[in-house]
Amino acid sequence: MELTVFSDESFMREALKEAQKAFDADEVPVGAIVVCQNKIIARAHNLTERLNDVTAHAEMQAITAAANYLNGKYLNECTLYVTLEPCVMCAGAIAWAQLGKLVYGAPDTKRGFHLLENNKILHPKTTLLSGILADESAALIKTFFQKKR
Repeated sequence: MELTVFSDESFMREALKEAQKAFDADEVPVGAIVVCQNKIIARAHNLTERLNDVTAHAEMQAITAAANYLNGKYLNECTLYVTLEPCVMCAGAIAWAQLGKLVYGAPDTKRGFHLLENNKILHPKTTLLSGILADESAALIKTFFQKKR
């Protein structure tokens, strides 16, 4: 019998697979998954170019898919794994969804939600963990933008 190991790193690797899909589609390579009771219930990556929609970030797509899966708007028993620190828009959506836990990889020094004074945008009950597979996440984004130059 095979033992399945659930860890923040293993779930972040799944988010990185989504980021690679974005990279391959010439989208900024950010990937996200939502996990509930150790089951992936949503997968997403950036679709801003394909949909011509500045709000089509990986996090927004994943939150919508997870809410549809659960048939409810609150994700308080779920964890969102995203390869890049969410922007203020996505952090606001994460707060409204009352996400149980947020795990992200690389920091976003230009547009990440940490730039807000006091960093109070997330729901007070949301647990935050950062830096999981940050190097891999950052490397994919760096490679993408180097290709663009």
